[in-house]
Amino acid sequence: MSEITISKKEFGKLEDGRTADLYTLENENGMKVEITNFGGIIVRLFVPNRDGQLDDIVLGYDKLEQYFNDPNYFGALIGRYGNRIAEGKFELDGNTYQLEINEKPAGHPCCLHGGKKGFNAQLWTAETAIINGEKSLKLAHLSEDGEGGFPGNLKAVVYYTLTEDNKLRVDYRAETDQKTIVNLTQHSYFNLKGHGEGTIEDHLLYINADHFNPVNEGMIPTGEIKEVHDTPFDFTAIGELGKEIDADVEQLEFTGGYDHNWVLNNEKEDELELAARVIETHSGRQMEVWTTEPGVQFYSGNGIDTNGPGKENKEYPKRGALCLETQHYPDSPNHDNFPSTVLKPGEKYHTVTEFHFDII
Repeated sequence: MSEITISKKEFGKLEDGRTADLYTLENENGMKVEITNFGGIIVRLFVPNRDGQLDDIVLGYDKLEQYFNDPNYFGALIGRYGNRIAEGKFELDGNTYQLEINEKPAGHPCCLHGGKKGFNAQLWTAETAIINGEKSLKLAHLSEDGEGGFPGNLKAVVYYTLTEDNKLRVDYRAETDQKTIVNLTQHSYFNLKGHGEGTIEDHLLYINADHFNPVNEGMIPTGEIKEVHDTPFDFTAIGELGKEIDADVEQLEFTGGYDHNWVLNNEKEDELELAARVIETHSGRQMEVWTTEPGVQFYSGNGIDTNGPGKENKEYPKRGALCLETQHYPDSPNHDNFPSTVLKPGEKYHTVTEFHFDII
């Protein structure tokens, strides 16, 4: 078994008086991740640079209270449904379900990231567990029937595992007692120079995807699956991610930069495959994202809007970090040509995403 240490301390109090804790997972290389059971949020992630110096490479806050109404979803577990659902509506077996509307981009109402009190705003039950022979932090949450408008009692379990070879694994599992939809993801904002160290426009990016999902002005997928070739969305050859970020292209104007789902070149269903690679040349840090999911939302941090100062009183500028949210496609329940996000009683929802850290 790996020599990973897991420690715990109090992080703060919720408005109802319950205590949120902060768990630290550390390996023998000194890499460590700090996670709170409030929202399953990754608060800090210390990764070595080419000189062995550890820097915290994710955006976040020092105070628990700042996460209560954080518009960015810094570091959070997202559910029941990551990303947007148009008008907060979907149909299952002839029944129409109305979810909470919590965003209206360009006047288009939608349910974003599970609604007003999604998984990011829940206090998860936490314990240390052994999964696949490795010491992990196990987080569990029962999302009751009707929570946010979603049908069924959904039992969600997420395992965070830090490995000795500097991988951070996020293992998502869920079961339901009623037919429902589910799409879980992780919403960390990465700046491989370190949090608060300028923008990510000079980071190098590769995305293993020949297609992406165009959106309308409300940032909802149109249903089209479009080739990236000869567009600013082509990251099939690694290059500077900001090179065409402000190009005079309608898709980029709708979102103020990148905020789209890339359709991954998955060859084997339910097996880990490389989704994306990010390199920051000054620090020498490289991050690879491996996933069993069919899509990844690349968000270039165009609308970062902090809820007070960032950690260590740092300011987080526009495009001060990037997100790579592995997922099923946004608004899938309303597009028959997208992979299904329906979960039935007796089925087991299970996806895995790993973040691999290395030096170039």
